[in-house]
Amino acid sequence: MNRKTHGAIAAGHPKTAQAGQLMFELGGNAFDGAIAAMLASFVVESTLTSSAGGGFLLAYTQEKEKILFDFFCQTPRFKKSLEEIEFYPVNINFGGAIQVFHIGRGSIAIPASLMGLYEVHQQLGNLPFSVVIEPAIDYARNGYEITPYNRVTLEILEPILRASHESQQLYLSNNELLNIGDKAYIKDFANVLEELAKKGIQEFYQGEIAQQMLKDIKQGGYLTKEDLTHYRVIKRKPLSFNYRGYELLTNPPPSSGGILISYALKLLENIDFSCFDFGSKNHLQLLGSVMALTNDARKISYDNYIYEENIISQFLSQKNLHHSKNKLQQTINKWGSTTHISVIDEYGNAASVTNSNGEGSGYVIPNTGIMLNNMLGEADLNPLGFHCWPCDRRISSMMSPTIILKEGKPEIVLGSGGSNRIRTALLQVISNLLDFNFSLEEAINQPRIHWENNLFNIEPREQLETINNLQLPPDTETILWQELSMFFGGVHGVRSNDNHSLEAIGDMRREGVGIVC
Repeated sequence: MNRKTHGAIAAGHPKTAQAGQLMFELGGNAFDGAIAAMLASFVVESTLTSSAGGGFLLAYTQEKEKILFDFFCQTPRFKKSLEEIEFYPVNINFGGAIQVFHIGRGSIAIPASLMGLYEVHQQLGNLPFSVVIEPAIDYARNGYEITPYNRVTLEILEPILRASHESQQLYLSNNELLNIGDKAYIKDFANVLEELAKKGIQEFYQGEIAQQMLKDIKQGGYLTKEDLTHYRVIKRKPLSFNYRGYELLTNPPPSSGGILISYALKLLENIDFSCFDFGSKNHLQLLGSVMALTNDARKISYDNYIYEENIISQFLSQKNLHHSKNKLQQTINKWGSTTHISVIDEYGNAASVTNSNGEGSGYVIPNTGIMLNNMLGEADLNPLGFHCWPCDRRISSMMSPTIILKEGKPEIVLGSGGSNRIRTALLQVISNLLDFNFSLEEAINQPRIHWENNLFNIEPREQLETINNLQLPPDTETILWQELSMFFGGVHGVRSNDNHSLEAIGDMRREGVGIVC
């Protein structure tokens, strides 16, 4: 019997974290824990993530390898006339604000999550894949209780969850949404996972499931057999930069989040934070200005050049930074249907993995319990406009799994859900840790802000007078939130301290859970 592994995991649901914990108890490493937890999240967080979505896993191994596994969704290889495409809007009520999303079979990009997790396991896992997949099978077959946060996500996404008979069978009982404390089952998915454990992940991409999926999507969608058979996980060199004596690793281009976090931190690196009180007027002023300047630089120097090979050096050029720093000295969306898992073990392995299904397309592959993504219907992911995407191209994402190294060893592992707020949530948590020396719990659960498109969103704080007379960009509207909200992301993090103790903190905004074992 393998010796238990000492490790820590932070995630968005108790059973997600427990799946990773079980791998440690069986002697698995951080990658076994991260993969088992993400597979489990496909069951217990299925309104946030899916085996038919896409994501990224940032790995730091005990051999000091640094690898970003890119298994985000890809655009289809071929287009069709819009008259053939099923693609329609749904109104989602966020409790006072209505937002329009687009779903249907024409919103589905190439599903990638299963292939990505399987490939990470083949390269870095310790335990057999049949063992790593077992917690997800257990939860799907024997059920799990709907938590308060599960219920919130069901309510928000109700129009999508009612879009098909198969989806209604998953999330409704007697035509009503499952309620807190109800047992939820996805027994078809348990059967699928058992088949995948026996036959391998290619069964999903080339077997009977793939044939059924392609048959259904042929009418109304873009996906073809070639899309599924040609998709590949990409191993990238992580984006690496220094801040306050630490090395930060995160998601490189063509994804957007990591490089925007890097840009913002470079604007902050010469700021003397001993002159700032956390949450003071000057602190909020500084953060708001940095977010606004990063947004401006993104529009001018990044979005139009995202697939160029030298985009990192271009965007982080002294010319760009000097322009923004000068402005800084002068001034001194939506739902985020995404989940994140952070893991570290006693051997120095660290895994930061973020995965998303968009809001879900409404289409569930019959007899599988798997809803496919709606990445082609995500406005954030289609800056050129819907149906204007380039063919066979990896979609850019804001997801930014991050690892912070101290003297070459992983000290902090972070990541977040939250769509466009991912980068500002992580920026603030990193600054809280490295500029204000907060504990991991304080850094994650302190109030946050988010500036975008002339909207300045502020979580509640004790001294409301600090927001008066802030010098923000013209026409900025300030929005005061009454409580900490999932709108501001869900940062789940783990930390290895100098005394070899471990910490794990889940973001209270999304009922996050941390386990040290």
